[in-house]
Amino acid sequence: MIAGDVLFAYLGLALGFFLRFHTPLKELGVPAENLDFVDYQALLGLAVLFLVLTYSHLNLYSWKVLLRPRRFLPGTLQGTTFWFVVFACFSIVLKFEPQISRFFMIISWFSVLLLISGWKYGFYRVLQSSQMRANLVQKIVVLGWNEESATLTDAIYRDHSHPYSVQGLIHGTHPEGETDLPNTIYPVLGGLHDLETIFEKQRPDILVIADLDLNREQLGQIAKLCEIHYVQMKIVPTMFQIFLSGLRLETVSGRPLLGIEELAILRPVNQLAKRVMDIIGGLVGLIGSFPVMAIIAFLIYREDPGPILYRQLRTGRNGRPFTIYKLRSMRTDAEKGKAQWAVENDPRRLKVGAFMRAWNIDELPQFWNILKGEMSLVGPRPERPELIVNFERNIDHYNHRHVVKPGLTGWAQINGLRGNTSLADRIRYDIYYIDNWNIFMDVYICLMTFLKQENAY
Repeated sequence: MIAGDVLFAYLGLALGFFLRFHTPLKELGVPAENLDFVDYQALLGLAVLFLVLTYSHLNLYSWKVLLRPRRFLPGTLQGTTFWFVVFACFSIVLKFEPQISRFFMIISWFSVLLLISGWKYGFYRVLQSSQMRANLVQKIVVLGWNEESATLTDAIYRDHSHPYSVQGLIHGTHPEGETDLPNTIYPVLGGLHDLETIFEKQRPDILVIADLDLNREQLGQIAKLCEIHYVQMKIVPTMFQIFLSGLRLETVSGRPLLGIEELAILRPVNQLAKRVMDIIGGLVGLIGSFPVMAIIAFLIYREDPGPILYRQLRTGRNGRPFTIYKLRSMRTDAEKGKAQWAVENDPRRLKVGAFMRAWNIDELPQFWNILKGEMSLVGPRPERPELIVNFERNIDHYNHRHVVKPGLTGWAQINGLRGNTSLADRIRYDIYYIDNWNIFMDVYICLMTFLKQENAY
């Protein structure tokens, strides 16, 4: 959606430029200078970026908005008009060079509004096709055999503007039969003790908890299972007026739902900014480090003939596996037996390996993983799937680190938490990074990676 807005905003500005300077309209008002479109490129790029930020601020990239023309069309008008007014004021106050024609801005406002509204409505019609909706549907299971769950599922069933599909109901703390709930079209999948089996069979996207008689221990166990199986957990409140910090009140067909506030790092505009940074950093890093990698490759092969690159399966965002690349810093037979972390003065280490680890040189091939979109410049370091099996069950909130792409470097690494250090502390630092992310934090971590070598072995 963001890519489409960028494209059609740019086309709208290009159309505005053409109409203003290359049609009879150029004779209206103040005579137009003979400007080339290239002269406006930098300013138009800035204008498009500001427009996307405006749309994001107005929450126009939310699925709840995209699936409702009555919301995204007025929102597009509001956002485009606000963008036009602010950008026009800035162009006057800051005296942009080349000077921006006011008539061009007015024409561009209309052309951008027309093209983006048309694009959004066309995208909406595509989303309404049965095949596309089937791909976008989020599967819901409802925990709680009571009136609240009946009201919610009925609302979802009647309102087709939401991409939700209820797979079934789960008994909560009330035993089967002890309920005043009328008959329902949804199957009963089991009880609370069957939750993990239900997750494995149904593979839901969302667990909605309607049974508020659950105790703290039960909620904790449910939250842990949701984290392990990458299921979002939402709670149906019994009243509208709720004052709890850190929670966001949503509505589905008039019914309230409580969810955890969306993380800044997961917002579409921030994802775009982070991806742009990754592509630029990945290209610069891969090209710039090539001479260093060539020299290190020669030293590796001279000391221990064998593969230069070390390939290994790691776990990425949302638990998806991918192949990570490294310059080999250990002997070819270093991992005979079970997986293990490196330790200080590791006997398996090559002589050149200690130098590589101290300066993070062995990680340089991962710029390729970054360009492929499997990793980011900054994020939690990826772990092996066979190690994660134990971690996710024994360490609270371990899988929270998988809501983002793994990184070439991270907050934990620049704070000395790498190698054979406390895993619990590492997870704590990873979660802090995810919950407190901003783009300047990424820049800081990238810079500090080259300055801190603590526990780099």
